[in-house]
Amino acid sequence: MQLGMVGLGRMGGNIVRRLLRNGHTAVVFDQDPKAVAALVQEGAVGAGSLEDFVAKLDVPRTAWVMLPAGDPTEVTVMKIAGLMQPDDVIIDGGNSFYKDDVRRAAVLNEKGLHYVDVGTSGGVWGLERGYCMMIGGHKAAVDRLDPIFKTLAPGLGEVSRTPGRDGRDPRAEHGYIHAGPSGAGHFVKMIHNGIEYGLMQAYAEGFDILKHANSAELPEAQRFDLNIGDIAEVWRRGSVVSSWLLDLTATALAGDENLDAFSGHVADSGEGRWTLNAAIEEAVPAHVLSAALYARFRSRQEATYADKLLSAMRKGFGGHQEPK
Repeated sequence: MQLGMVGLGRMGGNIVRRLLRNGHTAVVFDQDPKAVAALVQEGAVGAGSLEDFVAKLDVPRTAWVMLPAGDPTEVTVMKIAGLMQPDDVIIDGGNSFYKDDVRRAAVLNEKGLHYVDVGTSGGVWGLERGYCMMIGGHKAAVDRLDPIFKTLAPGLGEVSRTPGRDGRDPRAEHGYIHAGPSGAGHFVKMIHNGIEYGLMQAYAEGFDILKHANSAELPEAQRFDLNIGDIAEVWRRGSVVSSWLLDLTATALAGDENLDAFSGHVADSGEGRWTLNAAIEEAVPAHVLSAALYARFRSRQEATYADKLLSAMRKGFGGHQEPK
């Protein structure tokens, strides 16, 4: 199946590569000609402009936009929409605000176009591991694109199957779901990222306590000079707190237990704030998630060891670099 991709950064480029390696075709465009040229060398068809990009897509067209949320995505989606024909599909695979998806879908539907929002998790590891996807949009459009989503998803892999799921949608077991109408995909991904903040903060604070277990403020008999890297490693193996985030933590600590390469200045990309806005609108308490977001704000004033660990995890799963 053919897919068009606009935005060939850390995730967009690897999404194209995963498709090409599994028998699909792709038309690609990016503001950086070098990014386009690199994928052309791997079998994609390059485009020099959005007009050229749309012209090279087979009808009915499918264009995936993988750009930063906000104006870059808004402008690009609307420009592509102006070049497309009824029954074409535009996918927003970035981290857009779900209310923007609802609005865009209504505008595109008036033109006879389909708008699909795909909350995409997998970071820089997605090329090999696959991408977990939470999809919003009209059922007919989502079903039509299933060959694309199935290829990008991780598949069953080595994850044990959940008892009692017989007769339910098998796509969830393969790492992707049709969450609901337009906006539902990014809403689910938004909450996913809010939870991610909380999980990361819990690991960071716990390891910070372990790191300071030999503090001079403690009675000498109660001080422990702990090997933090070994603790992270042993928890990966059979512990109830094992996870991919812990895997990334263990990798970071194995390389540098003091995390001297990180300043501890922890950015937030918006989803944590949006999650709390949703919690307020729904009158749902979210103590852990709100505390995790405020901890990131505080890290920009005075960083701790826990903040350095947060930075290490963010770099591990998403290639996020600290602000300079």
